[in-house]
Amino acid sequence: MVLCITFPFFTLLFLFNLQPSIAQQQRQQQQQQLTSFNISFSPWLPTQNKVLLSPNSNFTAGFFPIPNSQNLFTFSVWFSKVPQSANPVIWNATTQVNNSGSLVITTKGELLLNDSPFANNASSSSNSTQLVLDNDGNLVFGDWSSFKNPTNTILPNQNFSGIELYTINGKYKFIKSQFLVLNSTSDQYYNTPSPLVSMDDAGKMTMVGGFFLTSDYGDPRLRKMVLDEDGNLKIYSFYPEQQNKWVEVWKAVWEVCTIKGKCGSNAICMPKENLNYTSTYCVCPSGFKANQGGPENGCTRKIPLSSNTKFLRLDYINYTSNSQMNQIVANNFTICESGCIRDTRCLGFGFKYDGTGYCVWLLGTELQYGYWSPGPEIALFLKVDKSESEATNFIGMTEVMQTACPVKISLPLPPKDSNTTTRNIAIICTLFALEFISGVAFFWSFLKRYIKYRDMATTLGLELLPAGGPKRFTYSELKAATNDFSNLIGRGGFGDVYKGELPDHRVVAVKCLKNVAGGDAEFWAEVTIIARMHHLNLVRLWGFCAEKGQRILVYEHIPGGSLDKHLFQVKKSLKGGEFDPNNNNNNRQDKPVLDWNMRYRIALGVARAIAYLHEECLEWVLHCDIKPENILLGDDFCPKISDFGLAKLRKKEDMVTMSRKRGTPGYMAPEWITADPITSKADVYSFGMVLLELVSGVRNFEIQGSVVHSEEWYFPRWAFDKMFKDMRVEDILDIQIKDVYDSRAHFELVNRMVKTAMWCLQDRPELRPTMGKVAKMLEGTVEITEPKKPTIFFLGEE
Repeated sequence: MVLCITFPFFTLLFLFNLQPSIAQQQRQQQQQQLTSFNISFSPWLPTQNKVLLSPNSNFTAGFFPIPNSQNLFTFSVWFSKVPQSANPVIWNATTQVNNSGSLVITTKGELLLNDSPFANNASSSSNSTQLVLDNDGNLVFGDWSSFKNPTNTILPNQNFSGIELYTINGKYKFIKSQFLVLNSTSDQYYNTPSPLVSMDDAGKMTMVGGFFLTSDYGDPRLRKMVLDEDGNLKIYSFYPEQQNKWVEVWKAVWEVCTIKGKCGSNAICMPKENLNYTSTYCVCPSGFKANQGGPENGCTRKIPLSSNTKFLRLDYINYTSNSQMNQIVANNFTICESGCIRDTRCLGFGFKYDGTGYCVWLLGTELQYGYWSPGPEIALFLKVDKSESEATNFIGMTEVMQTACPVKISLPLPPKDSNTTTRNIAIICTLFALEFISGVAFFWSFLKRYIKYRDMATTLGLELLPAGGPKRFTYSELKAATNDFSNLIGRGGFGDVYKGELPDHRVVAVKCLKNVAGGDAEFWAEVTIIARMHHLNLVRLWGFCAEKGQRILVYEHIPGGSLDKHLFQVKKSLKGGEFDPNNNNNNRQDKPVLDWNMRYRIALGVARAIAYLHEECLEWVLHCDIKPENILLGDDFCPKISDFGLAKLRKKEDMVTMSRKRGTPGYMAPEWITADPITSKADVYSFGMVLLELVSGVRNFEIQGSVVHSEEWYFPRWAFDKMFKDMRVEDILDIQIKDVYDSRAHFELVNRMVKTAMWCLQDRPELRPTMGKVAKMLEGTVEITEPKKPTIFFLGEE
């Protein structure tokens, strides 16, 4: 019964959504589509339903109806596949025509619109000149082209050199391919780091000496750069799957109130609290009233300035009229304030409370380009008449947090001619002296007991507490074990590593940490947690040292070396490496070659160890730096992960400064660069890159037989094309053991490793599996579906 009701409903809904596209196709079939317009087709009337089509049918030119206007048209160029409701127009002539208007090519080679020149320099000396529309949307007539005379829009592959863009209302313009200015005053409010050159279909914007990428880079779409009516320069991508919408993928100005001309003189621009703070409104500061038409037309003083003035503090307010600002160096606030009081031209001043002596006076008759923002570091003080009673309407958090209703507390005066005061002073001094003496005695007793029990604990070996925890070594013990820290075997982001030998002849790797947070007790507690993480594929922590400002960890020594020494053929010097307690020989040729079964066991062991850190520990641990240098191999080639859990020991301020850039380039997940939160899926991405290197035997940043440019090279994309598109698995195999590859014995193993790696290397974290599932995928206990092609998802650095 439900199916009988639902099916007709969705059928009607489908037909309803399909109806506009069918109607659009019918109109296109009725149109006369020209490949060029010459004198033989002249004149061209709006009522003739003619259009000029590009050879690839992506662009259309012709008379386009003006929205909300009857019988008015502009000669325009628009995207053929973008609906009229989605604003497809990318260029239009300035002259508007009605039904009787016409486009004519004269015998003199002139192109006229309503008997007026079509555009500047739109003429030719030959009567054979044609009006044509190129595949990239460029309308060409003789030496004239729309690309050289744009309105407010730039298309991919269009040269920026020497062009200017204007908003439709003419209020703002983009000049010299670099600067955004207010057209009426030529005041600049934004500039790119260097002049723009061109934009491609994939979302890459090229500048002089550099480039930047849009947020959807790599996905070929219809794109356009537009100088919008609000004065902001934006790049849009067309998304048919999102209800035929233009989606903003880049914009020049993020704080829209910094765009000049939003409000009149003395007024302050405020962002509206909508989804993206893209709209603004204007308000007047304290002591001012709005002009006729509102603050958008400016504000005037309620009380004119006299010789007797005062200042109102406006928090988070900034005025940016560069032509009327005088910056000086003032040793203190009073000097900055008094200078503004003496100068009758001074309307206010800004001061920094950072000891630099920064002071700026706002001079002139009116304040210009005011806006609210928590970003400016200066406090603004506005000059008003002393009779002004209105309080400031822009206050900071410190003012808001002050007590709203202060309470005055008073004590009765002592009676005259009494000794009460003297007696109270004597009592207070006596009590203070007794408390001081008692405190000193208690502290001395505590200190003696602490020293006594500390020495006793050291003598009896109680430093092993808590039970099962790591041994606490003294600094002198580790200094003797490492021969005064002379045998350096590794250097990494967390500290240097030295080889040593304990009195019981155990060979150890001693890591001297740097930038470690917390005191001895806090450090001891964190190390105890790390030491209790026991797994076959994790390097074992045996002890630590926390004294004399030193923070040292003692690990078991793994003599087999790190994975990169066995995997890659290049030589790698000690400088710049990560934790490698067995770096006795850096020559790759002295290491045995890993066969396919060994590589599979290494991949499976590492996956199980990371899954243990993510899902089985009492405290969740994120490694943040999975790479071959941090994977050590025992004598039996059993893999062991090093440097796990060390992120828990870093200082908070160091964590903050590294929060958006942790790990090693080439193995870092895209979310380290974008604004996405960091989860355990960052380690999954790094493991996927290591997994591909296990199969190929080369670094992920080494370009392998590709025709793409180096800045566009992406190792996972190349491996995906070879494996799943070209079906040439042998092209990605390590050349050292390629000759022993047997498709019957090894294909299933290699195929499982590559498919798992592709799932791990998806650009969005939610698309990647957990490390527990990754281990099962390698084991073959779960089915691996066909992976999607990995893509690059980041913004290029300027």
